[in-house]
Amino acid sequence: MSEKAAVPPVTHNEPIRLSDQFIKETSAHITPHWGPLGWVTYKRTYARFLDDKKRTETWAETVKRTIEGNINLDPRLHPADGSQPDLSVIMEDSHEAEQLFRLIYGLSATPSGRNLWVSGTQYQHEHGDALNNCWFIAIRPQAYGDSEIVPSYLHRDQKAVSMPYAFMFDELMKGGGVGFSVTHNNVEQIPAVKRTVPLTIVIDKSNGSYDECITQGAHDRDEWISQHGNPADDPSTYFYNVDDSREGWVYALAAVIDSHFSGFDPAKTSVILDMTRIRPRGARIHGFGGTASGAGPLIEMLLDVNTVLNDAVGRHLTEVDATDISNLIGKAVVAGNVRRSAELALGDWDNDGFRKMKQDQKKLMHHRWASNNSVVVSGKPEQYEAVAKDVVVHGEPGIVDLNLSRAYGRLIDGPTHADPRAEGTNPCGEITLENGEPCNLFEVFPGVAEEQGWKMKDVFRLAVRFAKRVTFGHYDWQISRDTIHRNRRIGISMSGIQDWILQHFGHRVVTGYKTQTAPDGSTRRLPVYDPQAVATFEQFYQDVVAADREYSKELGCSPSIKHTTVKPSGTVAKLAGVSEGMHFHYAGYLIQRIRFQDSDPLLPALRACGYHIEPDVYTKHTMCVEFPVRAQNADSPNFASAGTVTAEEQLATQSFLQTYWSDNAVSCTVTFQKSEADQLPQILSNYAGMIKSTSMLMYYGSGLTQAPKEPISKEEYEKRAAQIHGDPQEAFNRLNNLADAKKAEKDLTLVDQTDCATGACPVR
Repeated sequence: MSEKAAVPPVTHNEPIRLSDQFIKETSAHITPHWGPLGWVTYKRTYARFLDDKKRTETWAETVKRTIEGNINLDPRLHPADGSQPDLSVIMEDSHEAEQLFRLIYGLSATPSGRNLWVSGTQYQHEHGDALNNCWFIAIRPQAYGDSEIVPSYLHRDQKAVSMPYAFMFDELMKGGGVGFSVTHNNVEQIPAVKRTVPLTIVIDKSNGSYDECITQGAHDRDEWISQHGNPADDPSTYFYNVDDSREGWVYALAAVIDSHFSGFDPAKTSVILDMTRIRPRGARIHGFGGTASGAGPLIEMLLDVNTVLNDAVGRHLTEVDATDISNLIGKAVVAGNVRRSAELALGDWDNDGFRKMKQDQKKLMHHRWASNNSVVVSGKPEQYEAVAKDVVVHGEPGIVDLNLSRAYGRLIDGPTHADPRAEGTNPCGEITLENGEPCNLFEVFPGVAEEQGWKMKDVFRLAVRFAKRVTFGHYDWQISRDTIHRNRRIGISMSGIQDWILQHFGHRVVTGYKTQTAPDGSTRRLPVYDPQAVATFEQFYQDVVAADREYSKELGCSPSIKHTTVKPSGTVAKLAGVSEGMHFHYAGYLIQRIRFQDSDPLLPALRACGYHIEPDVYTKHTMCVEFPVRAQNADSPNFASAGTVTAEEQLATQSFLQTYWSDNAVSCTVTFQKSEADQLPQILSNYAGMIKSTSMLMYYGSGLTQAPKEPISKEEYEKRAAQIHGDPQEAFNRLNNLADAKKAEKDLTLVDQTDCATGACPVR
């Protein structure tokens, strides 16, 4: 796949573009490796609406946009002195853009879902942050610095309690997920809450969401002014007419938080916010895409955050308080219906209040569902045992070994201490991150790539170069710019790992176990790995590092601090129809359920093809579509699924990838059977010091109504598959020839699809 194609002429003054002729010829000769849910997942998740054409993108258009947005980030195309770039660079990048198109269009690999959605849009040029899936922030007072968002009442170098929450709110609204640390060493830096602050929110009757906002606690603006006077004229009031923008929402939150602490104008004893300018629910969002939620969720969140702070007057916030504020922010973002808030709260393993905070069912249902919670451990087996006991009962917390993450890349390389500033992870736990740093992902499907004739070395080279260019985007926050430029961290991931290993080697990677005796006489059961797999993954890793070293030299920047990972995947893996990250398939044969709004124009196409569709039992105006799915290699005697493989083998496989492939971390949700629950503390503690992060979940099988995944027999699969006729893409295109269907295409809307297998990460 490395032969050179004809490169269209490009002048020095124009951005690199893939020609229509190239797209037409290439897409005619390459068939995308769509999985059973692939095209449907793509169409409702990543196909942007084209206002000029009154329809959503085709896959070729999405890939073209994505690649053009990325290739033009090459800093050599934008010399700092304003001169024109070298023609050799233009030619090289043009050829690389064509290679990337072949790779991604065929679904041998893909950038992250964030890039598929945002790359090549005006939003990318304005906010490079939007190209990154997830972020990490420490909850402690920090300065906004030279960021695009700085509240007017603060100096840029002034530390503010609001800063990490403003950062979180901003990145969540851009579609990213945020991991955050509320460990004691962070939260103890927040000063005691100084004062109670009355918060009043007003809105004019002209706002389209007026009634909803009044229900959420707002006051009629005219009535308020007639009784209390114009708040803009009251010197004792901090008044803000909230702007109809992402920044406006962030400023409102920052003011509510900071008003409770020293450093805020002491003369301002109350806060009044006017929500009249905010567009009503259902209005189109032209930058990020989708539709607006109206001011209702913002109002509810601000009042709830204010209550948390008022209740803490005279004392320091606890780790639970700090998490509650984060969860309330996440809840407000979810209410937008376009973005899916993904949060990971990271606390201390021995903080009883943090570990048990989700046991408060009332608060869990109200807002504490908004984060997955993990605890920091330091590699001691007794810590793992304690966590495992909680997991058996409550399903949480997960674990993150920060000491291991700071000291080690791949475990086989020994301690390198290359990541000493790491403080946490992204919400899915596959990337260890510094304060303010994002994950930067690209995903390779090795089985598909080999099937389509690619050499893996070439695939990894293209993946590295794509991810490296993302680090040259424009970032809104100074803390992020500084960290990204210093680390250039990338995360080249693989999905379909279990499919590929079974197909390539004929058996699973764990071939047995051995007993190791320590000097003190204690024993440990360790896995034995297939030596060919060890050698292959070692070579893959070296290919990635060599590609990064080569490209970093070309760009004149530092090599990446870390390079490889295994993300849990989900939506992106579904495009190609491969197993998710390192996870085993949920079952050999299963029903995969996807939820659609009842007005979604994809529903008639799916119904025409014979898919079973029924009303969702949990949510109004939502339909549940059932897709029969057969896992690759389902009939192989060495096939294993999440319903049959032991928790020990899953942890052993995770440790294999942490040892020989990933220098960041490996995301895995280990499923365990009820019969394994008693052994779980011993099993998990056995892998202390061998995994950087993990979470565990009991396998529920077919025990839930309308579960996202439900195992079925081979006979049931064949019966359901026989009822499917026609192709959803063809049916959709045929129905879209009708005026009503074409008009409705703008209403393609996401309901519950996630970028990660566990549902932890954001949709786009």
